[in-house]
Amino acid sequence: MLIIPMNALFPLGQILATSNALDHLTPEEIAEGLQRDASGDWGNVDLHDAQVNQDALDVGNRLLSAYGEGDRRFWIITEADRSVTTILLPSDY
Repeated sequence: MLIIPMNALFPLGQILATSNALDHLTPEEIAEGLQRDASGDWGNVDLHDAQVNQDALDVGNRLLSAYGEGDRRFWIITEADRSVTTILLPSDY
């Protein structure tokens, strides 16, 4: 069961995942990533990309978070209008 934190910084909208992500990631990895993402923990991104996400919260741009490493690495992208959040592997992009 996915529980989004009460202190979520933005709405996730409809949550989607690529079939590739669903085949390679556990439900626990996905749930943890979504919880971290919604609370503003952008995961394994560099300082520049973390700042881009912080700025995007203010102006309503797309958000990109990255979690895991190696073949367990995945991205979470929330569209600028916050209508859809997608979980995908980098190879899906």
